[in-house]
Amino acid sequence: MEDIRFTPGLLPPEAEELRGEVRGFIAEHLKGYPGVKRAKTWAGSDPEFSKKMGAQGWIGMTWPKEVGGHGRSALERYVVLEEMLSAGAPVAAHWIADRQSGPLLMRFGTEEQRREIIPAIVRGECYFCIGMSEPNSGSDLASIRTKAERSSNGWVINGQKIWTSKAHMAHYMIALVRTSPQDPSDRHAGMSQFLIDMKKTKGITVRPIRNMAGEQMFNEVFFEDAEVPEEALLGTEGGGWGQVTTELAFERSGPERYISSFQLLFELVRALEDDPDALTKGGSAAGIGRMVAHMQTLRQMSTSIATMLERGESPNLAAAFVKELGVAYEQDMPGKVHDVLGRSPLTGGDGFDQVMGYLTMASRSFSLRGGTREIMRGMIARGLGLR
Repeated sequence: MEDIRFTPGLLPPEAEELRGEVRGFIAEHLKGYPGVKRAKTWAGSDPEFSKKMGAQGWIGMTWPKEVGGHGRSALERYVVLEEMLSAGAPVAAHWIADRQSGPLLMRFGTEEQRREIIPAIVRGECYFCIGMSEPNSGSDLASIRTKAERSSNGWVINGQKIWTSKAHMAHYMIALVRTSPQDPSDRHAGMSQFLIDMKKTKGITVRPIRNMAGEQMFNEVFFEDAEVPEEALLGTEGGGWGQVTTELAFERSGPERYISSFQLLFELVRALEDDPDALTKGGSAAGIGRMVAHMQTLRQMSTSIATMLERGESPNLAAAFVKELGVAYEQDMPGKVHDVLGRSPLTGGDGFDQVMGYLTMASRSFSLRGGTREIMRGMIARGLGLR
């Protein structure tokens, strides 16, 4: 059984100093940005905004300067993410590349790949998607069936990925596929990761999976005799499972795991500010207080993991806790706001109604991002020695 501790993580003075700079940037570049767009948080895309962030040095912040990064701390990066997400900034275009694909590429990519791709990511001009989940695999990632077979020119990939965020706009995918048949004695063996050029590789079809709000966040991706070069193999053949589990720690612990519904809490407070008496009726003040306290607890857990990452640790199980508790908080928010204010979600109306209507529909899909709740609970149970 793993020992799970969330030691309070304190942000250093330079990180808090950076916060003011980020807020000034947001005030300038998101002036007049409507609440219903802010409610999309890290699912909203604006390539021009991504380039502006790149110009500020806020993409690839923790990466070494010698590869094109900025050599700053994980805690400084945390402040930038927290401010961008709480403001609902449209960061989705570069999000996956900055969060996990870039670090993976720096560790396992070829020198040529790093030289060509990393600077483009840092500039906010190169986007990634992640090919993990597959149909009929459910929560069992080890049962994937997409396979890569050697050819005279490299590898040929056949299969299907599903729930692939932003695949329709990605320049590259890092895909987990089988390079040898599954071994019953070691279900995690025989998998490898590949860097796939989504724009140039023939035999790739991307089809949208729209959420209840009509947005194309997720996609199905089909590979039909898609040929990639030998150097597309990332890391070692058969080492994909170890690589992908390390990668997921970056995906599951950040502020994006509890801030996705923040705009609704903001709109709730704004809706009540003109009627101070409403805060004392029906327990409104207490209801808002509970939501804020819950969010602050999740923030403390998340910043604790950020300090672990800064020390070079791999807090995979702790990250699973944050992801599971965070998505429950995000998905419960519309119902709690309804209980506080007594207003049902609408598709029109003012800023509050628009945000409430959007998040009531869109939040159902939040539990698909970064692994379903069933996956998280299975990981937690194993880590606690319960299965």
